[in-house]
Amino acid sequence: MEHTTVISPEQIAAQLDCCQAVARLTAQWDAQPLAFVDTYGCQQNEADSERIRGFLAKMGFGFTDSEEQARIIVINTCAIREHAEQRVFGNVGALVHVKRRHPDTLICLCGCMAQQPHVAKKIRESYRHVDLVFGPHALWKFPEMVHGLLVQRGRTFSVDDEAGSIAEGIPVVRQDRVKAWVSIMYGCNNFCSYCIVPYVRGRERSRRPEDILAEVRQLVSEGYKDITLLGQNVNSYGKDLDEPLDFSDLLEQVNAIPGDFLIRFMTSHPKDATQKLFETMARCEKVAPVLHLPFQAGNDRVLKVMNRRHTREQYLEKIKALKALIPDIVLTSDIIVGFPGETTEEFEDTLRVLEEVRFDALFTFIFSPRQGTPAAEMDDPMPREEKLANFNRLTALQDQISEEKHAAYVGKTVRCLLDGLSDDERYDLTARTPGNRLVRVVGDPAALGQFRDVRITGANKWSLFGELV
Repeated sequence: MEHTTVISPEQIAAQLDCCQAVARLTAQWDAQPLAFVDTYGCQQNEADSERIRGFLAKMGFGFTDSEEQARIIVINTCAIREHAEQRVFGNVGALVHVKRRHPDTLICLCGCMAQQPHVAKKIRESYRHVDLVFGPHALWKFPEMVHGLLVQRGRTFSVDDEAGSIAEGIPVVRQDRVKAWVSIMYGCNNFCSYCIVPYVRGRERSRRPEDILAEVRQLVSEGYKDITLLGQNVNSYGKDLDEPLDFSDLLEQVNAIPGDFLIRFMTSHPKDATQKLFETMARCEKVAPVLHLPFQAGNDRVLKVMNRRHTREQYLEKIKALKALIPDIVLTSDIIVGFPGETTEEFEDTLRVLEEVRFDALFTFIFSPRQGTPAAEMDDPMPREEKLANFNRLTALQDQISEEKHAAYVGKTVRCLLDGLSDDERYDLTARTPGNRLVRVVGDPAALGQFRDVRITGANKWSLFGELV
């Protein structure tokens, strides 16, 4: 197995020197320059944006939510579905007006979309107001690229196809004071036939456990209460490390860190979710009783064409084993409706999985072809209208299940983490149950960031409602 490319401390120090060089330039400007960082997609993108903000802060930038006020605009993109790509192209296209009014504004496009050759080509040829395009592999070189643009102008594209690397020591500016994301690994080796991620994020590579544990200890010392360990497939963690350590072992070590906090993780792949993992979850008191375990389709033929490498029966057996250990486990999943060649009869196998498992919530999508993946070349005879009808059947069934499961909370008192201020004027706060169910809470906003007992007084299919005890 090839060893992961590790960006050396000297290389990161050189990038921090570039931050200082940019800071000396920005200090000469009339006022502190502001940066606008817009993030699309998954939690891994959110974690990447926190590092981009960390670099920008070291360069002397403050932050704004206004594109007009920003001296640098960074759009961190997602390539999972076509709809997200079209939104990005629309928003980036509209920035031509900002560039016209403010010619010195730097416009940067990064993330998974930027790593795709056809997207980089389209930006190069048709979006000439974009100054910098870079993929996930080049994030660690962001200061160097910004410094080059400020000194030399021109345009920079850093989207080379590579296996990927790991860079420690990048500064981080987190937007949340209660919840934090910690990447434990990057990339993916699974090559599901519909998924672009292995092509844009590279092969699986694990961070060293000592670096992960140091980051979690720091977060706990800063008062973070809800820490999510991130990876495309966390269950593959450690396979590339010199010293043998798997994801269950890592969970045990994170759980042993002193402090009052919850541990979550995502995403898990069914083929790698083991009995050892389930037993570790049951044993570790800080590990939240929730599992996001995507099964994508309930029919074995479709699963095989998807290259998922698990069967419906194997999936259901794992769920059964998990529920035996953690009866109150909260289960969520991903489902693709209308995969190329899927018939309505095969889709109904997916509905039967829902009825058997009774998930608490689902993330559901109609198949979206991604250029460069095998599924994009497959025959897809089912009309869009039939896919939409199946999708509506799926969501209606899940809405009914979610409503029934949420109704069972009413009258109970649940220890919740108060994690935000409510945008509903009837409630003061938002909270999360240990199983990550949203609760809108009446209570003193001064309790924000605390674990508190909440009496559940109502529910609907999306959330719970309650009051502080």
